[in-house]
Amino acid sequence: MISKQRTLVIIKPDGVQRSLIGEIIKRYERVGLKLIGIKMMVPEKKQVKGHYTLNPSWVRNVGEKAIESYKKKGEKPPSENPEEVGEKVLENLQGYMTSGPVIVMVWQGAHAVEVIRKITGGTEPRSSDVGTVRGDFVLDSYSMADTDNRAIRNIIHASGSDDEAEKEIEHWFTEGELTNYRLVQEQIMYDVNLDGILE
Repeated sequence: MISKQRTLVIIKPDGVQRSLIGEIIKRYERVGLKLIGIKMMVPEKKQVKGHYTLNPSWVRNVGEKAIESYKKKGEKPPSENPEEVGEKVLENLQGYMTSGPVIVMVWQGAHAVEVIRKITGGTEPRSSDVGTVRGDFVLDSYSMADTDNRAIRNIIHASGSDDEAEKEIEHWFTEGELTNYRLVQEQIMYDVNLDGILE
């Protein structure tokens, strides 16, 4: 059922440190999504690695993209081997994601994956649209991250597809940690005839 679609969001250490938790939650709530799971934790490197490698081709794919990005900028990539470059990206992400507490959340609602991604903005904050979380609150860019040999600081992770969301939710939450409940606003958003508004 489309109105019950779920997606995973992680407010990364920089988002927590910049006191953006409430602002981020407010933006997702305001559009009509429902928070059904939330916890604060400092992830371990193993858990972060498991998250990014739920897709077995992730390391290679991210390595290929990074190499292509270096070449587009007229720069020499650190290696021509996508696996090697991807492993370095993963290592940087592990350092970044374990540097402090994160907020891990599951959101539910119609088109949750797509809507969260739209509100969050593109992966690179510099090119994210004004009005998105990343576009409004982050200055970082791929070129700065590459120069400093670190992960890009973009304050949020948001699942990229239904399949990815399902796997990521299972990675971070047990079913018992998710709460099934009804919000009054759901009747306004999903009820076909708006029955029950008037007594």
